[in-house]
Amino acid sequence: QVQLVESGGGLVQAGGSLRLSCAASGRTFSTYAMGWFRQAPGKEREFVAGLSQSGGTAYYADSVKGRFTISGDNAKNTVYLRMNSLKPEDTAVYYCAAGSTYEGRNNNDYDYWGQGTQVTVSS
Repeated sequence: QVQLVESGGGLVQAGGSLRLSCAASGRTFSTYAMGWFRQAPGKEREFVAGLSQSGGTAYYADSVKGRFTISGDNAKNTVYLRMNSLKPEDTAVYYCAAGSTYEGRNNNDYDYWGQGTQVTVSS
């Protein structure tokens, strides 16, 4: 009962920054745990960042810790992923997800998925 739409992807230079947005409809995103995942060419989808129910706790994959920040805006029913110090290895399709679990780092912790937005980091 939740629809997610990602936006904000694009082409950036290494060391640059980009902010992704995930707009939720049907329910406010704070009802669910929210997560960002990514899938690079030839690789499986991997967890990037998560936000527990009500936005109480933010947590990250080791590969992006210190560079990426997940946040939410209840009024806009939107979750963001601020990406700083981007590296070519960050190139991937980024997906937003929502789930009933309090928090999660696995694909099966989430029930709803967006269509993804492409992020390409050039060197």
